[in-house]
Formats: sequence, structure tokens, C-alpha cells
Amino acid sequence: MTAIVTGTNSALLRGKIELLTPGFFALTARLWNSPALAELYPRYLVLLHTAIRATVPLMDLALERATALAPEDEVAAGLVDYLTRHRREERGHDDWVREDLLALGRPADELLGAMPGTAVANLVGAQYYWIRHHHPVCLLGHIAVLEGYPPSPELTGLLRERTGFPAAAFRTLHRHAALDIRHRDELLRLLDELPLTAEHHRALGVSALHTLQTATVLFDELLATESRLV
Repeated sequence: MTAIVTGTNSALLRGKIELLTPGFFALTARLWNSPALAELYPRYLVLLHTAIRATVPLMDLALERATALAPEDEVAAGLVDYLTRHRREERGHDDWVREDLLALGRPADELLGAMPGTAVANLVGAQYYWIRHHHPVCLLGHIAVLEGYPPSPELTGLLRERTGFPAAAFRTLHRHAALDIRHRDELLRLLDELPLTAEHHRALGVSALHTLQTATVLFDELLATESRLV
């Protein structure tokens, strides 16, 4: 028997994601309101870089797989134009994080050259596996979490007040507050245009919830250092 899927594709995915967002948003609120924010923010930038620098390579792999599957797979074919365009728009965003660290007077090369922890490898590595060994549509679940809930445009001003850091240290957040609104809307339109089956929906949900759960672990690990910094 074929499972029946009701509701728009994008609404179904966001409904799954939003089962876990309250806990994650509570962690981000705790970070931005931490009395140790000035010490935690550079560490946050390092974590952000570990995820952002994988964005284009993940899309490169997904595009390669989607192109190979496209002749016999309508969903894969529907990913090709989106991935081609989106990977071009994402190039260089990891350099923005590097520039933010330099604006803080931090040794970017040294900080970003350190080996990432297992949570980061889990966050990104699962996508490589699912793209290569299942279906490239899985990456859309990952993107739906990372770009689906843009930071508030007012956030960077608040962080400047709370840390005393220059505006140049918050350019990545400031730019993504605007860019991710457009990227989110483009992704939602794509999801609603794709002829997704129940299996595609399951794969998207697993990918998205894994991303959110692993991002939660990353923030937990970051905030675990808070008590030693206050």
C-alpha cells in the first residue's frame, strides 16, 4: 500500500522541524543573553565556520548525484537548477566568518585549523552519506534547518551592545539575516514543486531532524564552557 501524503511539501517538512525548534531556540537565546557572551561569541564563530565551509562541497556532491539520477528520477532532475544556482550564491561565506574573527583580533587560521569535534563530523558527515548512498533530496532537509529560520535583523545590534565588539565582527550574522529570508523562500517553493513521494518525505524529515538534533548538541557543548568563563 502506498502511504498518503497530505498538505504541501514545505508545510509537512516545517511541521516536523518545529517539533524540535523550541528546545534549540532556547539554547540560542541562552547564548545571546549569556553574561559570558564576549568570550563565547568567538567560539560560536568557529563552530559556525565548521558548518558553513561544508555547504558548497555538500551541494557539489548533491549536484553530481542529482545530475546522474536525473534521466530516470523526476525529483533528482528538479534539484539540478536549484543546486547549480544555490552553490554559486554560497561560495565565500566561510571567508565571511574568517573576516569576523579577524575583526575581533583573533588568529583565524589557528582557530579554524583545529580539528573539529565529533558533533560537527556527525552534522556534516551524515549528509555526505545520505547524498551518496540514498538520495540527494536529503540535503534539502539539512538546508531547511540551517537557512529556514533566519536570525533577526535586530540581533547584531543587540550583540554589539552586549559585547562591545565592532560591527565588522557580526557581518556574517547580519548578511544572513537578509539572505536567508530569500533562500528560505526559494527552498520552500522548490519543495512544493517537487513530486515528492512518502519515501522522499521520510528522508527529508530524518535529515532535517538529525541536523537540528546535532546542532543542539553543538550549542550544548559550547554553552557547557559558560560557567568557566563568567
